[in-house]
Amino acid sequence: MSATRPPEGVPGAPQRGAGPASPRRAAPSAVQTARAVFWSFFGVRKRADYESDVQQLNPRHVVVAGIVGAALFVLALVMLVRWVIGSGVAAG
Repeated sequence: MSATRPPEGVPGAPQRGAGPASPRRAAPSAVQTARAVFWSFFGVRKRADYESDVQQLNPRHVVVAGIVGAALFVLALVMLVRWVIGSGVAAG
């Protein structure tokens, strides 16, 4: 006689990913990633926040957020320069 395993979802059945071998951590939100990148642009980060970011944030998300943040910064500078030149303030 061989013992059969109960199907998943049945009480007493082993669950996938359950147990000490697979710890789950909460996925950081896009807002957390954007906030970390924003403050990093200014170079103002607490060491505790940095350590927390290293543990939680996905490096790919940080790189993408950094590229998007840099592009938005450059776009804002270009728009500011065009506005100043177009308004005649710089002609003074």
